[in-house]
Amino acid sequence: MTSPYGLSPASVPAVRRVVAGDWEQVRAARLEALQDEAAPIAYLETYEAAAARPDEYWQERTARSAAGSAVAQLVAIADADAWVASVTGLREEPGTADWSGRPIDQLQVHVVGVWVRPDHRGAGLLARLVDELEAWAGDGGATRMRLLVHEHNARARAAYRKLGFSPTGVVVPLEAGNELEMVRPLG
Repeated sequence: MTSPYGLSPASVPAVRRVVAGDWEQVRAARLEALQDEAAPIAYLETYEAAAARPDEYWQERTARSAAGSAVAQLVAIADADAWVASVTGLREEPGTADWSGRPIDQLQVHVVGVWVRPDHRGAGLLARLVDELEAWAGDGGATRMRLLVHEHNARARAAYRKLGFSPTGVVVPLEAGNELEMVRPLG
């Protein structure tokens, strides 16, 4: 018998929100993600910049992601406490502007920092994380989730479409190329 995500019960990683004490694992997972071949177009940070950040940065980042309604980082943990996936949601309030200066017109959650270890891709793990993030977002009153994906990251665009995200036509130009906005309504 398999789970709704296509995983056998014995291989189903645990999914949970980070806790403040996870900062070393958060750092290690982020550094691993930044070494992926798609990292230059998938993340707005380099491995070198992240690796140079002091422990206090990772401690504060993890503490913010562990509690409250502004940020939530969810992780998937396989056997032997190996972190195999992560996703973060940033609450965006109407009447504010996002990181690129675009106005926010509705309560939404911006999905960022998506990472699935290559040997765990294609098994439904991203769907589990996004569904859990949707539950967190909905509990906080958000009406949709949104994300930005690089125009040349076909693998990620296909994965997001499979998860119910649709392109909005909004394009955010960056130095590394255009980012395309995709949204998934909640409810």
